[in-house]
Amino acid sequence: MKKYLSLLLTLSLPLSAKPQLELLWQTEGLRVPESVLVHQQQNDKFLFVSEIDGEGNAADGEGGVALLNTDGSMREHNWLRGLNAPKGLAQYQGKLYVADLTELVIIDIATAKVTAKIPAPDAVFLNDVTVDEHGVVYISDTRKNRVYKYAEGSISIWLEDIIAANGLKSIGSDLYIAAADLLLKADKNGEITQIAKGFSQRADGLEPVGNGDFIVSCWAGIIYYVYADGRMEAILDTQQQKLNTADIGWDAKTNTLYVPTFFGNSVSAYKLTLPAKN
Repeated sequence: MKKYLSLLLTLSLPLSAKPQLELLWQTEGLRVPESVLVHQQQNDKFLFVSEIDGEGNAADGEGGVALLNTDGSMREHNWLRGLNAPKGLAQYQGKLYVADLTELVIIDIATAKVTAKIPAPDAVFLNDVTVDEHGVVYISDTRKNRVYKYAEGSISIWLEDIIAANGLKSIGSDLYIAAADLLLKADKNGEITQIAKGFSQRADGLEPVGNGDFIVSCWAGIIYYVYADGRMEAILDTQQQKLNTADIGWDAKTNTLYVPTFFGNSVSAYKLTLPAKN
């Protein structure tokens, strides 16, 4: 009887409890959105959304940055225009940093004015950008398989031979990199450690959950939850709907994931729920 009861209890438990995403809203009408960044200033919170609005590798001046409210309503569609193919976004001390094809563009958030456009040496396809706690900026070039570093007014090559380098996130003195089917960590000296391997498509954006785990998007339309020990689980797959999942944004205070769908010309918001720990 005890053995039967034990088996019954085991069968009644979820076989594979895993993180879940619940769709909150989807906003359409954007112009090839590539990256989402949560911005909060005092009690005002909204989303920056980079819009390529053209070809992803064309210096056509058609791109820009839009603003969405956190409920999905449009705040300001033409907040900034005249960029080329803007992709990754980062912020630091009132400045917005944009990876714009071959240049790092710096924007004063208060005035929505471009204060600098800095070419990256020999760049082809700048993709993501992050800023560390000291204001040093890192920019990936997916076609050149490298990561640039911007400090003291100039850009230099920091890492090379990072195949399909894309998503970047600075945490403390470490830089996390989503590249091809890998999640990597580079320390302050550029020494590389592999965190996870095996994404079924090329990785795009990454965001830390705050507990040592990560969320990683693959541009083809898959989002993974990556545990600190390297295990990974797919928690969203929109490949059949042909909705690409590009450079995600994350709000740790509300556990909300923001997903630009690129060719779907929309941004979706999802609530992340983690399994209860025993």
